[in-house]
Amino acid sequence: MGGVEIKMPRTKANVLVTSKECRGNHERMIRRFIKKTKKERIVEEAKDRRYYKKPSIRKREERAKADRRRKRDELKKQREEERRTRKNR
Repeated sequence: MGGVEIKMPRTKANVLVTSKECRGNHERMIRRFIKKTKKERIVEEAKDRRYYKKPSIRKREERAKADRRRKRDELKKQREEERRTRKNR
């Protein structure tokens, strides 16, 4: 049980979970591995690459994603300003 490691072979992002950081708990190792792969977006990228997407569709999706991100950031700024004005009253 001492040196159990779960590794995802990849050049871009090596996801490594050691038994030492999880104190030998295998369930905790699996949970931590899943968290790390989600953070690195490994599974999502594999799903995206499963089928070919035309470059025009890929660009359209990227633009839509950027728009959603922009709107979310604007809403965050507005909420933050509202909180500040409420505190100053």
